[in-house]
Amino acid sequence: MPRISTLRITRSHKIATAVLVAAGSVTAIAATGGPSEAQTTATRSSVSVEPVAAAGVPTAKDAAEKAAKENAVKEAAAKKAADKATAEKAAEKARSEKQAANRSTERKAVTPKKFADNLDGWIRESLDIMEKKNIPGSYEGLHRNIMRESSGNPNAVNDWDINAQNGIPSKGLLQVIQPTFDAYHVKGTPKKLTDPVANITAAANYAADRYGSIDNVDSAY
Repeated sequence: MPRISTLRITRSHKIATAVLVAAGSVTAIAATGGPSEAQTTATRSSVSVEPVAAAGVPTAKDAAEKAAKENAVKEAAAKKAADKATAEKAAEKARSEKQAANRSTERKAVTPKKFADNLDGWIRESLDIMEKKNIPGSYEGLHRNIMRESSGNPNAVNDWDINAQNGIPSKGLLQVIQPTFDAYHVKGTPKKLTDPVANITAAANYAADRYGSIDNVDSAY
């Protein structure tokens, strides 16, 4: 009986084999309803899909956003604190400067001005007091009236006019009678009619009340 070589496959055999293989593939696809699970998995693995976090679990993006917000809050708080510190420092500096200015003013107020003990000094001291008391008058107005009334003598006394006849003679640099001096005496000056500064200042106060200013007086007043 002749031997049949297993290696020899006729054309008919090849066709038959191909048909059977194709049929088997169709059957397998039909049975599974589509591509195999391995094919599906391979297809899925080739597509980049962003992972979805499980419910309640923050993603890296969420964490980054949260960190950014926290940093912004911290920076805002730090800026607010810095601004507050700057404002407080400025306020403290202003208070210190004001206190220093007040102390300087107090020292100046405590130290009295010095004036010469002569007619020029008496007039200037009176003008200084008049300025503080808002009493009008100038150096020229005071000096002019003093020279007419007493020639600059603080102890001058008028013993001949009607006031002298009535027992209240005019005295001092600006020839003031006692009742007028008492009524227009300026606080801070001696209560002595013939005191040069007190006499000038009281007379200027009287003249301001009656004539508007000692500058407006050009004769007996």
